[in-house]
Amino acid sequence: MEFFKNDKTHDFMGKSKAFIALSVTIILASYFLIFTKGLNYGIDFTGGTIVQLQYKQAAPIPSIREALKTDESFASSIVTKFGSDEEVVIRIPTTSTSVANDIGDKVRVLLKTTGDFEVRRVDMVGPKVGNELRIKGLEAMGFSILAILVYIALRFEWRFAVASIFALVHDVSIALGMIVLFQIDVNLDILAALLTILGYSLNDTIIVFDRIRDGIKNSKTYELFTVINESVTKTLARTTLTSLTTFFVVLTLFLFGGEIIHGFSFTMLIGVVVGTYSSIFVASPFLKWLGFDLKSFKASEAKKAKARAEKDKMRAQFEGGVL
Repeated sequence: MEFFKNDKTHDFMGKSKAFIALSVTIILASYFLIFTKGLNYGIDFTGGTIVQLQYKQAAPIPSIREALKTDESFASSIVTKFGSDEEVVIRIPTTSTSVANDIGDKVRVLLKTTGDFEVRRVDMVGPKVGNELRIKGLEAMGFSILAILVYIALRFEWRFAVASIFALVHDVSIALGMIVLFQIDVNLDILAALLTILGYSLNDTIIVFDRIRDGIKNSKTYELFTVINESVTKTLARTTLTSLTTFFVVLTLFLFGGEIIHGFSFTMLIGVVVGTYSSIFVASPFLKWLGFDLKSFKASEAKKAKARAEKDKMRAQFEGGVL
């Protein structure tokens, strides 16, 4: 199936300034939300206890809150609906220090007057473990970005690497802004989604950069934006089909996957859309703004090709017994 014909070159770079202005606006708004409202860390990173309850009728959340306030250790708990009206999650900022003290049993006693329910899940994470998970998660993201920078610099050219990092920072910043805006708990699932976004966006960017590099080698023009427009147009069908396929899969998870993976699927939805957009309208124009010069790049590639040819010639002569 061919949705986009390559006989017409689309002027993506002609609209790049408008899209960059849009991106800058969204990123600034995202950072404003992050610094003013802050990330809502889940118990994976802060420590604490989560108790999930399943009621046989609609859960009386106000009554649950009042009942929990009667015990000092549960007074600062947060009670929220979990998917359906019958299920609730209680987030308790403390954990039990004794195996004999079952928080689930204490919750059953405290809430026995609120209705007929069962305890579906009790998850506990100590504050030291939560802090360690948060640090390790940030380190994982930092090392991932560093490895990406080195890989692209070696495979392409340093300006390609810097442009791709700009695109990745762009994607993660907007995803974090949406997480804060919609008050999604930041836990290990969200971290996994952010790392997945890095990989997905990088893969899309590499495809575009590969085509741009081929276009540079084969094109007779020295106008970079012309080459980028031609290259992106050639990858448009592949990019669109791949992104739509991924988007609909993640959308299905978001709509029907349940509350457990709601945060992960929501973050991935944002990441797929923003990652596809950034590969074209953020990473590509940054090459020119970073001073990438077609003439110098072609001369450098020709010099490398000549050196490889001479090396192959010498190897062939050596193997043939000439040297």
